Amino acid sequence: MDSDRFARTPAPPYYAVIFANQRRDGDHGYGATADRMVELAAQQPGYLGIESTRDAAGFGITVSYWDSEAAIAAWRRNAEHSVARQHGRDEWYEHFELRVAKVERAYGGPAARKEGE
Repeated sequence: MDSDRFARTPAPPYYAVIFANQRRDGDHGYGATADRMVELAAQQPGYLGIESTRDAAGFGITVSYWDSEAAIAAWRRNAEHSVARQHGRDEWYEHFELRVAKVERAYGGPAARKEGE
């Protein structure tokens, strides 16, 4: 297993932006822009990490983690990110859902956690 695929987040509470999407066919600059958005997000105050996956049919989920709702709002206002979001709506995504959640508990490991722990 590649543990580098998991974001290293602090103890809760913190926030998760969950972006589920279905890609259209063709790259149309998506790959380079997605890489740039990860790089740019990592430079933003309040950024904690990211996890992302995509299946062969083009369905993907990206979860970015932030220390506050204010940090999320600032990222949303970033000019380069705004341009990328518009390209997503116009060119890259057949459909998407975005959800913002407050993480109250978090744990991990190879063993399943027993109820009540």
